[in-house]
Amino acid sequence: MPGTSSWQLRDGEQIIACNTSLLGHRHFLIGITRVRNEALILRDTLDYVGKHVDAIVAYDDASTDRTLEILGGHPKVALVVTNRSWEADIGARRIAEGRHRGLLLQTAREQLQFDWIFCFDADERVTGDLRGFTEGTHSSDYDGVRVQLFDAYMTPGDHAPYQADRELLGFRRFFGPERRDILMLWRNRLEVIFAKHHAREPGGVERVGTGLYCQHYGKSLSVDHWEETCEYYMRHFPFDAYGRKWRDRKGRAIHTQSDFMRPLYEWGDTLFANAVKM
Repeated sequence: MPGTSSWQLRDGEQIIACNTSLLGHRHFLIGITRVRNEALILRDTLDYVGKHVDAIVAYDDASTDRTLEILGGHPKVALVVTNRSWEADIGARRIAEGRHRGLLLQTAREQLQFDWIFCFDADERVTGDLRGFTEGTHSSDYDGVRVQLFDAYMTPGDHAPYQADRELLGFRRFFGPERRDILMLWRNRLEVIFAKHHAREPGGVERVGTGLYCQHYGKSLSVDHWEETCEYYMRHFPFDAYGRKWRDRKGRAIHTQSDFMRPLYEWGDTLFANAVKM
């Protein structure tokens, strides 16, 4: 069946069963995520997402920190697909987006039963009642939900680095008005797949609504992390699409405006009212 057996494990990959009590049961909502070297924020991520989902399936992309250990020890993590060989090639990184998530979806379908899936990144915090919203999305409404994502920024008065002993939700005060509507939730239907050309979002989801909000902290964990992010996109992604803009952002971690030269707003209705869809 397309999307359930099209991706094969490579020699450097394996599936590790973590909390086996989550296997063999029917679940309403599960989460999938791909991570690499996210030990700083990962425990808080799993704790936060774990409040909303029944189980989590993760892809660890050759982490060199404690990411795999944290995943394996968390009670909501059912399975981890591990990769021992990280691919630095620009072309390989683009394919990996869809391939890793395809493996996650395929692995989840083979070993878990579930109705809905939540695809999240470690540096995101969906606000509001994620589970309640999904339970209220009846079959007559949507097959998928796009979540409205806003970037948090470091500002002159708010740029202390994130520490692992605090919650990431609400960590920064200001956000840019640029809004990305990302398909993060969808029903578990076999026509929904991740193909080679897919990245963050799968194909095959037809009836899609928009709801919920998401705080994204990829630009605001610390000044050092900002610089590392700039280097990552410069080295491992196409220069014209990604490298040039991230090269220009080096040394500019602290913001008084968004990266798109718009005012910053505190989280809430004023930000949402001034949102600019990207």
